[in-house]
Amino acid sequence: MEYRSLGKSNVKASVITYGAWAIGGTMWGGSDEDDAVKAIHASIDAGVTSIDTAPIYGYGKSEELVAKAIAGKRDKVQLFTKFGLRWDSTDGEYFFELKEDGKTTKIYRNAKKKSIIAECEQSLKRLKTDHIDLYQCHWRDHSTELDETMEALAQLLKEGKILAAGVSNFTAEEIEQSNKLVQIASDQPPYSMVLRDIEKEVLPYCRENNVGVIVYSPLQRGLLTGKFKPDHKFAPGDHRASQPHFQPDFIKRVNEFLETLKPLADKHQTSLGNLVLAWTIAQPGITAALVGARDAEQASENAKAASIKLSDEDKASIDKHLQSLQAVATK
Repeated sequence: MEYRSLGKSNVKASVITYGAWAIGGTMWGGSDEDDAVKAIHASIDAGVTSIDTAPIYGYGKSEELVAKAIAGKRDKVQLFTKFGLRWDSTDGEYFFELKEDGKTTKIYRNAKKKSIIAECEQSLKRLKTDHIDLYQCHWRDHSTELDETMEALAQLLKEGKILAAGVSNFTAEEIEQSNKLVQIASDQPPYSMVLRDIEKEVLPYCRENNVGVIVYSPLQRGLLTGKFKPDHKFAPGDHRASQPHFQPDFIKRVNEFLETLKPLADKHQTSLGNLVLAWTIAQPGITAALVGARDAEQASENAKAASIKLSDEDKASIDKHLQSLQAVATK
């Protein structure tokens, strides 16, 4: 496993970082707690020492499962969590409605100082730790000035409750403004072979200013593993059912693209998913890729992506095939 520094901070991340969104159950059609704990154990054993979670993932359940999994192993892991999405308060900026099990929950973006300090205490309690390695603003709250948000992060850094401050889903301009107020260790944006928007402004800014980039959904929520068929039936509550990337025609076209990568995957004796992950973490400016796993076998397999070393010839071949994928993604 390779470990990379998050910007100018002293925190390092394993290039494959465990993403704990799905194990919270919310928006993913539920999860099995025992399997989730075993998946985290397998990840740590394989060198995946960074774990990324958030309170909104299962309304605290994901953080609690992470705490259960790392009991006795806290010194071996880096805990990344977030703040700013509240389901238990109506302060801030309305974000969206989450409908599950016949219940509707309104989610608000809240990055006010008072809320951040309170959320941090709650996360520390759920994670059963005295510090968070990387604390990230989940989404920009436009009802709150960035100065106030960054003031809260500066206070938490000073108190030692967090070791590094990060943002997520921020524009390049917002990262720049934040970085002037407090040292920003990293940004966490979406990025995959079918969603490359950050290459325009965010990634160049982060590269030039030594800000780490931890990307989420590098496999486009499983689509780029090649395991989905056009007629796939999602479990009730799985948000992917309504996503444009998971409509039958798009799945069919992406699978055709993945077929062109199979010879390269075979050459490296790996899966299509791991080849995609290896390509992702090889992109200039990408620090780490978040990858979820519901069970130990999947977690162990994901970790192997870190050991795949793509040659310049491999990258050129992938980029050539990517031209056809870009045509698919923009249709």
